[in-house]
Amino acid sequence: MSISVRIDKGENGLVGITIGGGPPLCPVVYIVQVFDNTPAQKSGQLEPGDELLSVNGKPVTGMTKTQIAKKIKSMGSPVHLEIRKLQTDPKEYKSLDIALKNIKHRVVESMSQQTADTLGLSRAILVNDDMIQKLQHLEKNTKAYQELAKRIHGALVVYKEQATLNREIGDIFAELAVHEVQPNASKAFTLVGESHRQFSKTGLEFVQEAKPLLSDMHTFLTKAIPDTRLTVKKYANIKFEYLSYCLKAKEMDDEEATYYAMHEPLYRVYTGNMEYRLTLRCRHIARTQFAALRKSVSEKLQLLENKRIQDISFQLERFISAMEHCSQRCLIYHKGLDVFPIELDLDRGVFKSAAQRMAAALYDTDSGHDDDAGCSSSAASHYMPGGVSESGSSLAGGSSLSNAGREFVERTDSGRGEDLPRRAGDADSVLLQLE
Repeated sequence: MSISVRIDKGENGLVGITIGGGPPLCPVVYIVQVFDNTPAQKSGQLEPGDELLSVNGKPVTGMTKTQIAKKIKSMGSPVHLEIRKLQTDPKEYKSLDIALKNIKHRVVESMSQQTADTLGLSRAILVNDDMIQKLQHLEKNTKAYQELAKRIHGALVVYKEQATLNREIGDIFAELAVHEVQPNASKAFTLVGESHRQFSKTGLEFVQEAKPLLSDMHTFLTKAIPDTRLTVKKYANIKFEYLSYCLKAKEMDDEEATYYAMHEPLYRVYTGNMEYRLTLRCRHIARTQFAALRKSVSEKLQLLENKRIQDISFQLERFISAMEHCSQRCLIYHKGLDVFPIELDLDRGVFKSAAQRMAAALYDTDSGHDDDAGCSSSAASHYMPGGVSESGSSLAGGSSLSNAGREFVERTDSGRGEDLPRRAGDADSVLLQLE
């Protein structure tokens, strides 16, 4: 089926196509290439491989391609071309030869110019284009970005652990304040406990404020970069396909020139050169897809690079600002913590009670191994530094003493009390260790 195409010539008087075939070797004349931004390309109806039947209603049968080109150039505008469209599916024309050429281009792509020349491998003009190099640069930046996200995550984990520790310290000092009978010491313990609780609160607020930063970085690493990488991969695939068809067309041109020089007929040429026309059509389709993807990839890479530069500076600014705010608040709480040194009377309050329980525990333990079961209360007071016996009081009842001892041992065994002396001879150093 033939169609008529009207083409308005450009300012230079050209249509924007090249033609091939024709006598004396080929019985048909066909379009070899349609140039970009020309009247032929803008018409959207002419494609490589289409057969040219007539020009302005006059058949071109028997005319050489040179005669037809001169005729079209000499005509005024518009020019009416009658063509027969090439009916083919490019997907069905992907032969083993094209696949092997695709692999060859991929191998040569990874080589340097010097290595390829040494091995005698030809390199297409589009090999080593800047898009692939930009992708490699992006991969390097991605690793740096991942390391930055890892470091920030580690810093937030440390801040969270520190906040938890400060809260526990605050709870311990608050408990000491509740049990301390001395007003000044109790007030100091309360202030220390409240300050550490504020440290904990400020640290947790900083962690919550910095979490969106990690979320943004995660989105950039897991969505924006993989999407761009996939687009570049599609671009590389269509580029190698386009280069393969270019190489195939060149080999067929060289083969045709060789047979023409030897004055020998080439079967595919004098039967209409259909295989060559199919190669031209596939090359044109691949080139169109390649040009579109190249533009898309270029825009994506540029946007991603701009976002990376702006995003890193913005995210770091957010993180440092939040850290500075947290440090300033903690500094304010620390300046208000002007209670040191804390004066304590170890004969009174919570430390005195602890010493008493410790001595009672030691007495209860030693009394179980003593041959004389009737130990006096003065013996127990001997183990109490600070002198319970000085006030004239005594320990009443072996059972209550045993319970107190067990209670103290249970409390001390679970914490730092494991390091306290267990023998009666070391009881005098109890308060020194508690201090």
